[in-house]
Amino acid sequence: MAQKKGSKQEVADDEIHVPLQAILMADSFAQKFRPITLERPKVLLPLVNVPMIDYTLEWLASAGVEEVFVFCCAHAKQVTTYLDRSNWRSQPNFAITIIESHDCLSIGDALRFIDQRNVVRGDFVLVSGDVVSNMPLTEVLRQHKERRKKDKLSVMTMVVKRSKLSPITHQSRLGNNELVLVIDPASKQLLYYDAGFEPANKDSSQRQIVKHVILDKSIVADRSAVQLCTDLQDCHIDICSPEVLMLFTDNFDYQRLRRDFVKGLLSDEVMGNKVYTYEIYRDYAARVDNLRAYDTISKDIIHRWTYPLVPDIQFGGNRGASKLDRCNVYKGPGIVISRTAKIGENTVLGEGTVIGENSVIVNSVIGRGCIIGNNAIVENSYVWNNVTIGDDARMKESVVCDGVVVKSGAVMEPGVVLSFKVVIGSDFTVPAYSKISLVAQPTEEGSSDEELECADTTSDAGESPPGSLPVELSTPNGASSEILMDSVAARQWDSSEVGNQGAGFKWIIKEGSQTEEWRHSVAPFPKELLEDILKRQIHYDNEDAIDSGAISGAESTPSTGLNDDDDVDDLDQDEQENDSSFFEREVEETFRRAVSETSGVQQDHVVLEVNALKLAYNLSFSDCAGAMFRAFLNLALEEPHTSSASGELLSNTTLVITKWAPLLKRFLKSEDDEVEVLLKFEEVCVEASKEFARLFVLILQLLYDKDLISEDAILSWAFEKKGADESDKVFVKQCEKFIQWLQEASEEEDQEEET
Repeated sequence: MAQKKGSKQEVADDEIHVPLQAILMADSFAQKFRPITLERPKVLLPLVNVPMIDYTLEWLASAGVEEVFVFCCAHAKQVTTYLDRSNWRSQPNFAITIIESHDCLSIGDALRFIDQRNVVRGDFVLVSGDVVSNMPLTEVLRQHKERRKKDKLSVMTMVVKRSKLSPITHQSRLGNNELVLVIDPASKQLLYYDAGFEPANKDSSQRQIVKHVILDKSIVADRSAVQLCTDLQDCHIDICSPEVLMLFTDNFDYQRLRRDFVKGLLSDEVMGNKVYTYEIYRDYAARVDNLRAYDTISKDIIHRWTYPLVPDIQFGGNRGASKLDRCNVYKGPGIVISRTAKIGENTVLGEGTVIGENSVIVNSVIGRGCIIGNNAIVENSYVWNNVTIGDDARMKESVVCDGVVVKSGAVMEPGVVLSFKVVIGSDFTVPAYSKISLVAQPTEEGSSDEELECADTTSDAGESPPGSLPVELSTPNGASSEILMDSVAARQWDSSEVGNQGAGFKWIIKEGSQTEEWRHSVAPFPKELLEDILKRQIHYDNEDAIDSGAISGAESTPSTGLNDDDDVDDLDQDEQENDSSFFEREVEETFRRAVSETSGVQQDHVVLEVNALKLAYNLSFSDCAGAMFRAFLNLALEEPHTSSASGELLSNTTLVITKWAPLLKRFLKSEDDEVEVLLKFEEVCVEASKEFARLFVLILQLLYDKDLISEDAILSWAFEKKGADESDKVFVKQCEKFIQWLQEASEEEDQEEET
């Protein structure tokens, strides 16, 4: 009878609905956003004018999560206040519980603290509060649960996504180190994890590229193949079993999730716990880990890769009142733009912003309530709420926090970070990569944001605009905010750091960490540094001819990750096509960065990056030329025109080719390269942008007139088409008269030479 009663109880337990839970870490336990995060937690920093945590919460709610535990440590009061005032508390079937602790110094401490609360009842989603994603969770949860039914030691599933590394810096587009994973291709079990080499001198510019992965013999002994991946991005989204929390409790040396916990599990043969991977393809997932990632993800949001989490759609802290115009320009309500101001592509203007005469805003995000004076230039920058930018001021690739005042004539060079309420004096130039804050630089290098947290202060005057947050300033002895603001106003600041009548401390970049500042900045790498890294990389390549993908086991033959019977020449065609599309996209992104340089383009920098991509993808100058020309055509298409207005499209294309002809010419080393441009042009006309089809001969003549495509290349292209199908001769026939004219001109030249 007891046994029968037990079976009934098991059935009843199965029928009980267990809500899908998530643990959201509202503290990253890192310092990459300092000095900003000394005053406000990172999850509340605006990402395209919406606090980061709202992207994460919106994704969790849309993916079916019903209960979220938000863990807070540093600035817990600000996070709690924001969530209490938000609409998240009133969302149906979506409960938020805040767990607060002021004693945790790592994510390991945080997970041990949560385990003590006994709030997790089943498999849960573990995510940081700075993750942006639109991926569904249905399939990854299904796979995780299926594995758990067969093997209780399957404790975690990590979400990953393909992401090509920079061939020069060996970092991802998000500014992270090269990630090395070894995966069982059949089961997707993670066998090896390395988040990147950390040099002893903390200067990554001096690091040698590690080209060997040494695996324990037992890992490869029972497997026909293993897969080495250096092109996967860790999305920092994990599906965890409840045992994960217990493992942290049992192992107090686990402080970091990846470097301690994951690597610890992979090396622990006694317990046998397993970690698996789940790769996403079309969906989006990325973490704002540093300022370079902040810049990249902001651009992805503006370009709508994160749909439906985009500026003109209502979600979370985004009221969705922005209007989307051409060329990815988003305009909030109540903005005032002078008739002579120029608003360039990929720009977001927040509610109530005012822009003066002849000012230029391009590739930038402007927050709410900002005032930008006359003749100001803001490019590739992030300006938050209630910022004042004076007449003739200029900033490029900078981050400017709430309440900052940049006085007339001031210049922000690339990589500058101005924290809350900093004042930059008139006609003062802030050097590149400078960080300025009203909070003095901590003297203790290991001090956490929690230890340095200070009293809240509100805006100086008037009611804060919607979406704005209280700011914290440094008060070592717990002084009131009124006394603090009086002391800020009365203090004599160093004019060599912030200019006359400026306010703020300039943070000193520690010795040996300059390269890290460059790597994690919103500004591109300096040209000189890229050249130096490339030279050193070539030197290492010459010293060591071993392929970077080699895997060797202890006393075993190196494995390439392919079965012994597999032929390298039989690589999957789809993968080759993906590599080509990745290459073309990266070339176009490099070119677009050059286009956005309104103050002058360094074409040598573009050539250097594209040549590095060529080496990384093992391609030719012909591929570079074709990809660059395709980027030209895409740029011409984005200029305002109607589908029926061929004259406007031709005019746009003429302007682009005329301006950038010298850049394209750098990749046209031979007649074959020129022919490749024509073949790429045909491909674009047929597959992608059919608007160009009727303009083919006119653009071909333009390329000929600009000395980009030679007479011999055009004739060779036409000759190659003679034996082709009729469908492949469409554009040759369109150009018959022009080709005939070239042939006759060539014959006349030959006759003149003979006489």
